[in-house]
Amino acid sequence: MRRRLTIGEERWPETPEFSAVAARWNRNASTIMLGFVWRGYERFCADLLCKIDVALADEQLERSITQFLTPRIRGCMTSFEPFDIEQGVYEFETRLAASAQPPLYDLAFVLTSNPRIMWPLEAKVLRTEGGVGQYAKEVSENFLTCRYAPFSAEGAMIGYLVAGDPVNVFANIEMKVCCTLEHHPDFPNHNHKTSFHERSVPAGKRYPASFRCHHLIMPLKQQQPCCRESVGRT
Repeated sequence: MRRRLTIGEERWPETPEFSAVAARWNRNASTIMLGFVWRGYERFCADLLCKIDVALADEQLERSITQFLTPRIRGCMTSFEPFDIEQGVYEFETRLAASAQPPLYDLAFVLTSNPRIMWPLEAKVLRTEGGVGQYAKEVSENFLTCRYAPFSAEGAMIGYLVAGDPVNVFANIEMKVCCTLEHHPDFPNHNHKTSFHERSVPAGKRYPASFRCHHLIMPLKQQQPCCRESVGRT
């Protein structure tokens, strides 16, 4: 079935690459965005994670964390950025037929000047160090096929780690995704690595082929600095 235009495609037919637009504001745009994410996570730790037992709050864990994390990321922003952070946004660019549901991002930084252009972040609950199968599948089947982040040369995976050591998680991600993970120099105190890939770009499309994937592992039980003094239930 032939696709017709969406409202966004009619209003913004031109779709430059995300980083090219963001670079007009700041060349380190991705570092700034991910800095907001890490600061939002630190606020999430202080506000919620340090005051609960995650083992007793296991229902809808991925959606719950993302829903509480998103406003804390937004709260770290200045409101002067050329983008906003949104939860649960559709990627209409890579939809199939009109009746099919388009890809849905867990989180995305969306350009205010052209909301079709997004910098996505996908989240997965990692219950064990070795449980990275679905995480790796998101990278290989979505990011590296341009189904996700068609207008961006970068994107991110977030692993909500229930139990285990992030060092071992990174080693398992390397094996599953068949990539080399490198430390991000701007985040030496966080579990943050990157991998570089060449994507399969669909015929006739001018999406960025070279892709940088950020890997953020966020422990849910590790004793964070905000947790050094235990907080009981009230």
